[in-house]
Amino acid sequence: MEVAAPGPGEVLVRHTAVGLNFFDVYERTGLYQAALPFTPGREAAGVVEAVGSRVRGFSVGDRVAYVSNTSGAYAELRVVAADRLVRLPDDIDDRVAAAVLLKGLTAQMLLRQVYRVRGGDRILVHAAAGGVGSLLVSWAKHLGATVIAVVGDAVKVAYVRELGADEVLTASDDWVAAAKAGDGGGVHVVYDSVGKDTFWRSLDSLRPRGLMVSFGNASGPAPAVAPLELSKRGSLYLTRPTLFDYTRARTELLKATQDLFAAIRGGVIRPRIGQTFALREAAEAHRALESRRTTGSTVLIP
Repeated sequence: MEVAAPGPGEVLVRHTAVGLNFFDVYERTGLYQAALPFTPGREAAGVVEAVGSRVRGFSVGDRVAYVSNTSGAYAELRVVAADRLVRLPDDIDDRVAAAVLLKGLTAQMLLRQVYRVRGGDRILVHAAAGGVGSLLVSWAKHLGATVIAVVGDAVKVAYVRELGADEVLTASDDWVAAAKAGDGGGVHVVYDSVGKDTFWRSLDSLRPRGLMVSFGNASGPAPAVAPLELSKRGSLYLTRPTLFDYTRARTELLKATQDLFAAIRGGVIRPRIGQTFALREAAEAHRALESRRTTGSTVLIP
């Protein structure tokens, strides 16, 4: 295929690693609408091959990574807006960057912006062995929270315990009772990326005035909810955040990225690449992700 030269404010990146995310699945299945035909993928790492006019701060040969608000990362080469790129430090590997940037920035958003987790908070994390969930567990523990983690099956329990979770349950366990068992009659915040299958019970896990953060749809979209349901359960709060609304300004993107890289350097989070697939095996990678056969992050290699 012909690859377009970068225009004003754009950079041509040769990908060395591409991140796999549930967002890609949602677009492929049509849960999130995309104009057809389209190329999936929202994040990647690579090397700058060419720089368009009016670009400052990037040169040919620079190692970079990005999270884009448009799809197209399942490719060897891509033209990317320069203001979405971040330069990779020498101590951050390309595959680690592709595996963690979107998930890590999502974790930063959830723990430091959507709800600012502090010492003494009790939180519930769903899909705790997954790409975002595993980062939430270890980062929240560093912040002093008590973490109740829910995983898809018993095979993943030991892994999440190693991350520091205070209590690890499977999806078939009574995790609502575990959440309600502590002081306050529930947790301060629930991070729910599962959606349809867990939504109502997640609400029931909260203490009065607790916050439900719905940020994924692994089991299908969450149901419609009447505001009165929040009132009946204790004046609850409900939000559905999107990373791109928290990183619209380049200053916001750079600040969040600095927080993420600092957390990696400090050992606060240890990104785990549980599996890699060749880019040509992207279909099988999607099957593995949808069937919950993956652990940690998955990377596609062009």
